[in-house]
Amino acid sequence: MPYPHGHRDAIRKKIIQAARKLFNRSGFEKVSINQIMAATGLTRGGFYSYFTSKSDLYVEVLSCFFTDRRWNNTWDGVNIDLTATQIGPQIVRAYLSHQHFENIEDSCPMIALPGDVAHEGKKAKQAFETVFRAMVGFLEGDLLDRSHSPATTAHAIAALCVGGMVVARAIDDRSFADELRNACTAVALKLGGWDETAGTVPRSGGHEATGSTRRSQRRRKPLPPNR
Repeated sequence: MPYPHGHRDAIRKKIIQAARKLFNRSGFEKVSINQIMAATGLTRGGFYSYFTSKSDLYVEVLSCFFTDRRWNNTWDGVNIDLTATQIGPQIVRAYLSHQHFENIEDSCPMIALPGDVAHEGKKAKQAFETVFRAMVGFLEGDLLDRSHSPATTAHAIAALCVGGMVVARAIDDRSFADELRNACTAVALKLGGWDETAGTVPRSGGHEATGSTRRSQRRRKPLPPNR
């Protein structure tokens, strides 16, 4: 009996999601193909129907919501609306959020895997670069402070977000890590010319969450097509 339409795409996505969690948790080298396939409930033999190697899969894992519309974060209370008028402050707050800090398995790969990328081949580095450039593009299109080169400012904000979270995760003192995240958030918002409350929406109970109400869409650099 033939598989239903979309079965192959669903299995491929399942493998990528399982690999992302395992790579984020343990690193590329320590995760085997057997572990990845076991996490999906499939056998090792099925792996090669979708990917030529673990490195090939690794390139797919490096996708993020900047380059893949189907990628969804699972950070509780954090929502990034890519159709909103202002995406920049949403990105800053999401990246440096407490929820992202806590959720190792579902981290954006740029935060969890940069050390691995540095030791991988050209394809992995190009995939990482594609995601980072897409992030910069979103930020650059939203800058309110254009007293300096928008490209330079967007690069600096992106580096603050990714680098700030990498360093925060490497710090043992939790309060110090929180101070670092808050400092990076404040500086990044200031560089962008965004109000310190930008990128937040009210939540029940008086708390605030990262996100934005949907408004008319501004012109932005287009995302690459989905694979």
